[in-house]
Amino acid sequence: MTPEGLGSGLRIPPHSEDAERGVLGSILLDPASALDKCLAKRLSGDSFYDRRHQALFEQMVDMSQANKAMDAITIAEWLKNHNTLEKVGGYDYLVELQDSTLVPAHVEFYCDIVQEKNLYRCLIDHSNTVTDAAYKGEEDAALLVSQAESSLFELGSHGGDKIPDWKESVKDVFTEIQKDPNDIDHGVTTGYDGLNERLRGLAKTDMIVLAARPAMGKTSLAMNIAENAALGRLAKEPVPVGIFSLEMSREQLVRRMLFSNARVSSRAVQSRMTPQDHRKLADAVDRLQKAKIYIDDTPGLEAVELRSRARRMKSRHGVELIVIDYLQLMNYSKFSKDGRQRETMAISGAIKAMAKELEVPVMVLSQLSRATEGRGDNIPKLSDLRDSGAIEQDADVVLLLYRPSYYKHGDDRNQDNLAVVDVAKFRHGETGDVQMSFIKEYTRFEDRSERDDDSVHSDY
Repeated sequence: MTPEGLGSGLRIPPHSEDAERGVLGSILLDPASALDKCLAKRLSGDSFYDRRHQALFEQMVDMSQANKAMDAITIAEWLKNHNTLEKVGGYDYLVELQDSTLVPAHVEFYCDIVQEKNLYRCLIDHSNTVTDAAYKGEEDAALLVSQAESSLFELGSHGGDKIPDWKESVKDVFTEIQKDPNDIDHGVTTGYDGLNERLRGLAKTDMIVLAARPAMGKTSLAMNIAENAALGRLAKEPVPVGIFSLEMSREQLVRRMLFSNARVSSRAVQSRMTPQDHRKLADAVDRLQKAKIYIDDTPGLEAVELRSRARRMKSRHGVELIVIDYLQLMNYSKFSKDGRQRETMAISGAIKAMAKELEVPVMVLSQLSRATEGRGDNIPKLSDLRDSGAIEQDADVVLLLYRPSYYKHGDDRNQDNLAVVDVAKFRHGETGDVQMSFIKEYTRFEDRSERDDDSVHSDY
């Protein structure tokens, strides 16, 4: 048979005819066991180089799913009834495949070879596509780099595999439904009982927008959640966390996180550090050193570049939560000439696409417009999201943070530590308020206690 994909005829794409024959011969000798092992290895018809082998493997899978008895004779009859027997080389070729396979128990090793050769071919195809696009020069170079990186990432994570079986998808969802409502293993912990109960953790592929006016503490809450996830608070296991800080430096973030975790006032330490403060900070250092937190503090990142860096973070460090502080400081130069609203729309879309591609929750901080301060109650609304309504549309979860006593006057201002996280949009469940406490001197949020509730003004 003439090899496929020769192009100019100079080089034959990588493949192993012996390994492909070994896979198919093993299935003919031990259909049930060998085919199950092949599918467990995520082998598909596209994994084969020889067109005959592609067609034969696909027909074998179809026959197995139809619960038909499988051996050389029944498989030949199935192929004949489906008009593919001659396409795969005829009955004689089936016998040849069966006779040439000595040890069907080695089928997993044959699968590994077939998959490796297929990965080589996919890599060549992707490289050729990128090379052709680069020669044409019709696309933005940075975008082309991101697309190339994305395609390579998909190859490395088997993102190009066939679509998962529908029956397995239904079974997986049903298994998820049967979980204990208090179990958040399917999502990343926020570290707070109230938020975990409402959101059941931060779900993979979700874009979570945390929005507030300045001085409400949105960076503090985001860093507290990142710290909790990295330390495994209220979860069985800690997870690696990636942080993109476009506003604060790495040193500023680490300093804030250290004082917050130690529950020590940074202002008090500036004047005089007591032995007790020193001990608390030392204990916090021991705790935080165990966390896997990766901070990128490059300012003014392009959306395309941030996505590339996040992809590398995922590949190198296995991050399971990404935090971006904050959206309005990001750029997307390709759309900047169309106005800030269009640019923000593109940035928001890129963040959501990144969450889906990397299969991690992405929490992005966002500013709210001044409209909230023009209302009597100062309570933020979804319509206050700054620059573009696309943020609301792309987000799976929108959290609006505000502190009622911040807007009071005189001695009452900031006296009450009540903070309200309004779950204003939740694609997977009910919306509603979650009350928390903000300890200003530690820049730390905590679950609301009964003692805190007793101090709430009755007019709230």
